[in-house]
Amino acid sequence: MKKLIGREREIQELERCLASNQSEFVIVYGRRRVGKTFLVDEYFKHSYDFSFVGGHNLSIKKQLRNFAKAIKRYAKLPKLPKFEDWSEAFDALTDLIESISEDRKKVIFIDEMPWIDTPHSDFVEEFENFWNGWAARRRDILLLASGSATSWMMDNLIENQGGLHCRITSNIYLRPFTLQEVEQYLAMKKSTWDRYQIVQAYMILGGVPFYWSLLDTHASLVQNIDRLFFQKNAILNIEFDELYSALFTNADKYVQVVQLLANHKEGLTRNQIGEGVKLDGRALTAILRNLERCDFILKYSQLGNKTKDAIYRLSDFYTLFYLKYVHANNSLDEQWWSKHFLTHSVEAWQGQTFELVCLLHTDAIKQKLGIAGIATDIASWRYTPKKDSTEKGAQVDMVISRADRVINLCEIKFAVGKYQITKTYSDYLRDRVELFKAKSKTKYSVVQTLVTTYGVADGINSAIVQQEVTLEDLFN
Repeated sequence: MKKLIGREREIQELERCLASNQSEFVIVYGRRRVGKTFLVDEYFKHSYDFSFVGGHNLSIKKQLRNFAKAIKRYAKLPKLPKFEDWSEAFDALTDLIESISEDRKKVIFIDEMPWIDTPHSDFVEEFENFWNGWAARRRDILLLASGSATSWMMDNLIENQGGLHCRITSNIYLRPFTLQEVEQYLAMKKSTWDRYQIVQAYMILGGVPFYWSLLDTHASLVQNIDRLFFQKNAILNIEFDELYSALFTNADKYVQVVQLLANHKEGLTRNQIGEGVKLDGRALTAILRNLERCDFILKYSQLGNKTKDAIYRLSDFYTLFYLKYVHANNSLDEQWWSKHFLTHSVEAWQGQTFELVCLLHTDAIKQKLGIAGIATDIASWRYTPKKDSTEKGAQVDMVISRADRVINLCEIKFAVGKYQITKTYSDYLRDRVELFKAKSKTKYSVVQTLVTTYGVADGINSAIVQQEVTLEDLFN
């Protein structure tokens, strides 16, 4: 397990399930490419009593044939068995496990389970019967089910209202790496990249381990982006269509939603999304729920309103970068990023994307502010004056409302050095605090907080910032 980065809680849970005195049904799920199969394979050292991987877009006949091949291999059968349906397939699996006489947990790993559930296959029903009628009644079975289609895993397993209701004994949800975990991964690869470069890469790749595994850390980040996105048949150029089609039925509807959100970095409400893609009701609800489950979008409330007008924001860094610079790029220049990464357009994009990095590292920000043990709500705040008003509008992307009756208004800036606060910017921050107090009617103390790469430069206007969070703090 030396290759595993992070995942300490997940490893502890696998250890608990392996050592328990009852049969365990463990769900391992999360975004595609996040490392679910890698975690299980590394922990169990590829040593299973039975393992099977579902095939994408395969017919029931081909799925059953592949399952038969796995049974033949693990049971050491002289010839390939033939299964007419999943009932016969699970009967064969039962016979295989019962033939093992050792007094230990028998480990069964079924990977990409959503792909196995082809139309009219009755896979879920027969799987329920296998677990409820046989495996759960024993004490020596450790069954692991994994899949990237998180919506299927939630609907058919975790929130199953039929035979599997409350039958799952453990949920392991793998999230993308944090900045700290990415740094640990790069250290294992003997990378010399500094934290500024790592954050720049994180804005493009997010915390998806598979994408980081593609990097050549002996080359520059710019060279890597050209190779992975802009060269002919680049692997992360062709990844986009496969990513969404592998996860979602009617993937084009999901892509419409993420394309709309990609054009509105500040996020949109549910009604705004519905108007933009001409969807509403259950269809829109399902799409937003499934995108959120798969870590593609982030849903957060507006201050003082926990449910109504929640903001949805595209939070998948790969998708954001692809739609911004690859999908819309008609150039055949294989060094396109090398020639454009220093432009004002990219600089503005980095500033917006750094806000998202911070939103996904609020635990580290709270740690730096010394409020890790205090209950908080993370929200946004917007004020839009009426059309005939002379007032100015304002927006705060991250508001930390604390149980100790303090509010941190977080301003987020990405800069190449210490951030210099001018008198104009100082006046803007001061006016915004007063507007926030007046319109939110808060009775909490308001603390102006700046999250930036290298902190605030000393100067006559720097006193407007009461607390600072730097790039270094985001790695803790």
